[in-house]
Amino acid sequence: MPLPRLVLVSKAVPDEPESRAVRKERTRTALLDTAMNLLADRGFSGISLREVSREAGIVPTAFYRHFASMEELGVALVEDSMRMLRRMLRDTRRNSVTDKASASLEILVRQVHTHGPQFRFLCRERYGGVPEIRRAIATEVRLFCSELAVDLSRIAGFENWTSEDLEMAAELIVGAMFTTVVELLDAGSIANPPESEVIARAHKQLRLVVLGMRTWNPSRN
Repeated sequence: MPLPRLVLVSKAVPDEPESRAVRKERTRTALLDTAMNLLADRGFSGISLREVSREAGIVPTAFYRHFASMEELGVALVEDSMRMLRRMLRDTRRNSVTDKASASLEILVRQVHTHGPQFRFLCRERYGGVPEIRRAIATEVRLFCSELAVDLSRIAGFENWTSEDLEMAAELIVGAMFTTVVELLDAGSIANPPESEVIARAHKQLRLVVLGMRTWNPSRN
């Protein structure tokens, strides 16, 4: 008589419960992502706490576990979005100033393609109607310019420049970049040039800035 077959039954090991910190971070990220989605076709002042909470799947009172106000959420969006620009700057740190400008423009175009909503938010709210967000963007832009000025000071030919002149040059480059972002976001639409023309013009603008920097003599100006 054959022996009965032994069947091994594996006992499922339950997943470890998600920690409170992980759940909180996940909900915070959901609020940020939801707000950014809602900002696709309107300004920040056009969205409400109740709307963001509903779309993120939480009750409005739970919103305050993550942000003290809508303005604080907006500032967090600014900080997250500007990290992209700082990463872009770090990616081009080792290049010469001419290569830096060209490489930064190429990276900028790719970033706009990948993170269009974030860039549209920054450009729209930079001079928008919410003071806290406007100030946050201005602070981040100044930080970005300061980091770029430090990079410029390490390039041969600019080591004797004053900090004021370096900051001024950085502001010109960053200003040109923001103008390019606005044009890239609307490129190809009615009454706007195609992207290829926007990029070609941006290259010329940056070359013009760089050539001016090469002829600038801080001791005589």
